[in-house]
Amino acid sequence: MKPEQSRKLPATLRMVAWEITRSCNLACVHCRASALCGPYAGELDTEKCLRLIDEIAQVGNPVVILTGGEPLLRADIYEIAAYGDSKGLRMVLATNGTFLTDEVVKKLIAAGIRRVSVSIDGPDAASHDAFRCVPGAFDQALAGIEAMKRAGLEFQINTTITQKNLTQIKEIHELAHRLGAAAHHIFLLVPTGRGKEMASQAITALEYEETLNWFYEEGMECGIQLKATCAPHYFRIFHQRKKERPGAPAHVPAAGGGQHPLHTMSRGCLGGISFCFISHTGQVQPCGYLELDCGQLTKQSFPEVWNNANVFRDFRDLSLYEGKCGRCEFIRVCGGCRARAYEATGNYMAEEPLCIYEPKK
Repeated sequence: MKPEQSRKLPATLRMVAWEITRSCNLACVHCRASALCGPYAGELDTEKCLRLIDEIAQVGNPVVILTGGEPLLRADIYEIAAYGDSKGLRMVLATNGTFLTDEVVKKLIAAGIRRVSVSIDGPDAASHDAFRCVPGAFDQALAGIEAMKRAGLEFQINTTITQKNLTQIKEIHELAHRLGAAAHHIFLLVPTGRGKEMASQAITALEYEETLNWFYEEGMECGIQLKATCAPHYFRIFHQRKKERPGAPAHVPAAGGGQHPLHTMSRGCLGGISFCFISHTGQVQPCGYLELDCGQLTKQSFPEVWNNANVFRDFRDLSLYEGKCGRCEFIRVCGGCRARAYEATGNYMAEEPLCIYEPKK
């Protein structure tokens, strides 16, 4: 292999997050989309959504996360999910949980939804509802989880970590255990959308490091799958610490066992490499937190954007990464958060601002 080829990452699409609508019934303080009730102009209609699924299927059979806003506010959500399932895509749903009833859960199962993620950002009603800005959101989410458990629909818990709930993360994790979640995914706050107003609530680089080390230790013992999102240096920490455990796997495992596609943990920042985000109007982005226009699906096909977008090509070329990310020996497994770099510097190829590690090179 030529040296220049070894610095290029393959573009294998494994996951798509699709903001099927921006409308939402909550007003979460950290929302990247600053979502409100809507309606929002320019959202793709049913016909365009089905056509987009056809185009995604031309690239591969990724996991497709139907998200929002609140995706259950779309009346055609079941039709879209079922069509994606019929095309061989692995359809999942990301919701705040407040609309999950026995009837809704049955419809989701019939539509081919494989898993539902519910966002829980506090261990009790007081903390979660303060985060979500709507009284009763916590109790409604737990009621929705119970409905999924009755129907046998797999679910996971998603948690966004800020200064406000950092000390509660262990309690939230214990709650995920008690509820019977298949997984617990933590998200490190990226200050975009309404989240910019919470920039002072972002945890420090040292707290970031300590949290990810705790996550590593918990993941080695935990009975459910753990995954850190918007926290690419978890993968650097994993590779640094795996020597502590003789016989530990050479790659980040799907904790809890199994090879579930939602447990894929191949690299830190996946944006533009094996993952992308599609907005409610059809704008393709590296992720939901990095609002760079990589292509408009009302004007271009999805395969054309995925294969040719300049930003994606940049992210796949390790020789273009700057600062200590560019010279770091863990660049292949980490890559730094491109959204956080862009928010801090205006340069999406700059070094990750919340990393305390100094490369040995």
